[in-house]
Amino acid sequence: MAATRSPWLPSRAVIYEHPLAYLIGLEGVALLRGFIGEYDRDFVEARIAEVRELLADESLADAAVAVERVGTVDGYRVWSATYDDGRNSAFDFDEPVVEEIVDALPAGVAVDAACGTGRFSALLAARGHRVIGVDSSPDMLARARENVPAGEFRSGDLGALPVEDASADLVTCGLALAHVPDLRPAFAEFARVLRPGGHLVISDMHPERIARGAIPTLRDADGRPGRLPGHRHLVGDYLRAALAVGLELRRCEEPVLEPAPAAPPATELGPWDVWPWSLAAVVPEAARAADAGIPVEIIWHFRRTRLPGPAGGTPRPGRRVIA
Repeated sequence: MAATRSPWLPSRAVIYEHPLAYLIGLEGVALLRGFIGEYDRDFVEARIAEVRELLADESLADAAVAVERVGTVDGYRVWSATYDDGRNSAFDFDEPVVEEIVDALPAGVAVDAACGTGRFSALLAARGHRVIGVDSSPDMLARARENVPAGEFRSGDLGALPVEDASADLVTCGLALAHVPDLRPAFAEFARVLRPGGHLVISDMHPERIARGAIPTLRDADGRPGRLPGHRHLVGDYLRAALAVGLELRRCEEPVLEPAPAAPPATELGPWDVWPWSLAAVVPEAARAADAGIPVEIIWHFRRTRLPGPAGGTPRPGRRVIA
């Protein structure tokens, strides 16, 4: 009998997630910061002792799970049902900055790329913009149409926006670029649809957070954990992609999470297979030290200064728009 495979599992290998690897990883980052003098001898020795305790903990020895890789369309089909339930804490970091930038711009045609359920679209519509939202997930688009009746929503992805050349005054993109392996096609599309003088506002998970496992995790209908694509783009990757297509940097913010209050170590792992960050409570001192001063997100504001194309020359042919 053939083995049954989850419908959202691509052909490549699954991810092997071990809670012990996560915990020792936090300890290791904290120890590296101690090695360069950020923490004292007592702290370093406490971390080494805690590592020994973790390695000796038999409950952790066989606790690993196999996590399936999930494409964005399939993943957001699952996530769309609960995406607007409660408030994603990541929104608290980008929304104040994005609102401040947008409030200083005149209303016009705004393209919300990878609009999801319409979080930025609603913000833009409330400020008088004519909003065109684009997303590859039919389920997220359905939510966006409910949430922002004044917006126009189209199916499309970041590498091929269904928007005419030089037709937008503003492009926004919130918490989506970490899903793409290469930033350059998306930035080329942002530049293509912007008018000269138009603005681009982006928020994304910070590469330091991606390196610490800040990649969306969810479960399918049968309760199996899966992870959406997560790519660690360096700060320079954004700049190189933007400058190459005639986008000039206006602002960059890297908001930092306030450290959690000191607390005794948790005695239970919590739902780490779908919320890996719950493991931080098991080694709170190491987690606080590893994450101290590390940004949560990176927020960019660019302005288009010239037509995209080789050396600022003729832009590539326009794209046929299918609404």
